[in-house]
Amino acid sequence: MKLLAFAGSSSTQSINKKLVTYAAGLFSAATETQILDLNDYELPLFSVDREKLIGQPPIARQFLDKIEWADVLFISVAEHNAGMTAAFKNIYDWASRQKKLVFDNKPVLLMSTSPGRNGGLNALEAAQISLKHYGGDIRATFSLPSFSHNFDTEAGVISNKELDDALKDIITHFNYAPRA
Repeated sequence: MKLLAFAGSSSTQSINKKLVTYAAGLFSAATETQILDLNDYELPLFSVDREKLIGQPPIARQFLDKIEWADVLFISVAEHNAGMTAAFKNIYDWASRQKKLVFDNKPVLLMSTSPGRNGGLNALEAAQISLKHYGGDIRATFSLPSFSHNFDTEAGVISNKELDDALKDIITHFNYAPRA
């Protein structure tokens, strides 16, 4: 069972990357785990005009290759102005020009966190809508509100027992079996 986990953020201090890394460590069914960094997949903003100039960037193909490698995806989306980050949306905009079903119909645990009480729920909702059109088979969602109050960054764990138990329950019961 190969797990690919990443945050939909380009921040080098991404709280969503901390959350998704923690969640990936809880997934005992994984025999191999890769934590992807979106900064390794940076491209100019997508436009059809730019695509005519530069074609299909190999880096977008590399992103697709990582997704194709995986059996399961854990994605934690960051929220910018009540939506997904431009960095996340941009890489899969470019990738979708090479393969429409970017997320390859893989089972997805979709998460979010933010400094605020909403825990990135707007980005989570936007990602749910968008990813399903691009092959994201979202099997479960989780939102961690008030990151600095509920996550111990030194230990790299959720410090709020109720929220930690909720995530552990989701991961324990996560249905990663391929759909028939």
